[in-house]
Amino acid sequence: METSTTSFIVESLTKAIVEHRLMPGTKLAEQKLADHFGVSRTLVRQALFQLSQNKLIRLEPARGAFVATPSVDEARQVFAVRRMLEAEMVRSFVPQSTPNKIRALKAHVTAEKKAMEANDVGQRTELLGDFHVRMAELMGNEVLAQLLGELISRCALITLMYQSASAAEHSHEEHGDIVTALAAGDAEHAVQLMQLHLDHVEAGLTFDRDLPTNDLSMALSSVSL
Repeated sequence: METSTTSFIVESLTKAIVEHRLMPGTKLAEQKLADHFGVSRTLVRQALFQLSQNKLIRLEPARGAFVATPSVDEARQVFAVRRMLEAEMVRSFVPQSTPNKIRALKAHVTAEKKAMEANDVGQRTELLGDFHVRMAELMGNEVLAQLLGELISRCALITLMYQSASAAEHSHEEHGDIVTALAAGDAEHAVQLMQLHLDHVEAGLTFDRDLPTNDLSMALSSVSL
């Protein structure tokens, strides 16, 4: 029971970060979280430790836990790792592609479009990140899906801090182009499109933006307990 409760707290906080409801630098007060989730501070502390291992929060002695604020160097390193992983993922996807897998990716891109049209920022952000994880899942590679999931979560903080407002629409369009290349069985073109896509996302980062702020209670207000 304690393990499942801790996992729920981790998932809830991760979702709030990915959906840009928890801002970089937000203080995560243990007692406030314990009251919100109706659990002991011990369970909250366990969840915060897990999140610190995933680099989504930082633990500071005598100060507590804070949502991480990725540096410019860290942002560039995260994108460098994503290029390495995702280029090979796309290349490997084509030989094992099936009509059902292509339909699943197309359905995901359609869901992205609906979220954008509805101006649902949280859902849009989550879906844009999940597109990459979905490819790994469709390949049946759980390790790759987990690694990408962690990287995408870190990218959510990076984009929140540094990305321009217009970048989401371009990401959605580029996802559609990647799926078209995959459906055509053109692995090299799909790899090129994925690399260009990640290049464009990184190029859209503005590293002199003011750091956004938010309130913990507001960020978790939509979490169902």
